[in-house]
Amino acid sequence: MPAENAPELKMPSYGGQVVIEGVMMRGKKAVAMAVRSPQGDIVLFDELLPAVYRSAWFKTPFVRGVLGLWDSLMLGMRYLTKAANVQTGEEEKIEGGTLFFTVLLAVVLGVGMFFLLPALAAGWLDKSLGLGPWWSNLLEGFVRLIILIGYLLLVGRMADIKRTFMYHGAEHKTINAYEAGVELTPENVALQTKVHPRCGTSFILTLVIFSVLIFALLGPLPLHWRLISRVLMLPVVAGIAYEYIRWAAKMMDKSGFVRALIQPNLLLQKLTTKEPTNEMLEVAIAAFQRMFALEQETGEAQSPSI
Repeated sequence: MPAENAPELKMPSYGGQVVIEGVMMRGKKAVAMAVRSPQGDIVLFDELLPAVYRSAWFKTPFVRGVLGLWDSLMLGMRYLTKAANVQTGEEEKIEGGTLFFTVLLAVVLGVGMFFLLPALAAGWLDKSLGLGPWWSNLLEGFVRLIILIGYLLLVGRMADIKRTFMYHGAEHKTINAYEAGVELTPENVALQTKVHPRCGTSFILTLVIFSVLIFALLGPLPLHWRLISRVLMLPVVAGIAYEYIRWAAKMMDKSGFVRALIQPNLLLQKLTTKEPTNEMLEVAIAAFQRMFALEQETGEAQSPSI
């Protein structure tokens, strides 16, 4: 952590908000985060993941996607706090019940914006125009996609989010360099693509597309049941979307059809990844190398989850 008596330096800040200058990498048994401090140093955090991550539940198809999504939110929020502490020099913690309810609130807001709002809009239009279940669900999916793209375009115009998206690009480039067998130097990593088939952005788009197909199978529903079904069926849709992403990532190098199929996912990532600086690449490389070293110690070295 930065020394207490270190000279006061200007921290990266836009619009009055401190920017998190860091990248988190998670493997099968370990997670590591590298953060650029206000003094310019790279600060590392790491830990071995609990044994529950290697339990039968996390290996069960369709179940592992839902558990993994919740885990990513919890882990991400906790490490986001660590990164913020480096930037501010404070020692705040978010854990236990506070962490749970913080993530739960984020999930509720996300479900409300991206699932209930489109369902409500399509339900009202269906009631007024008599579209029928298929067209109504297709409209709902279209509204959901427009909200998602509009949201990403809007937040992407904010200076601090742009910088976050640059670190996202650095993360992808580093992983792509490792998977290509390239030496992890900023110069080499900079040449890699900033899109990756296993990215969470791909998962979100897949979730939107699959929701159209799965919700259409439910047939016509009163508006209140329509909204309830979106919440109850979300884990099912998420589980299916996760398995599809895993399958597509494995098959894309073997099948031209699969590569064409995932192109919309990769295109959407252009909204959430930006070209990073060499300093950002150094942070991403440091996070990856620390995670990889811990994985090697446990005999589980592999490409990280993203």
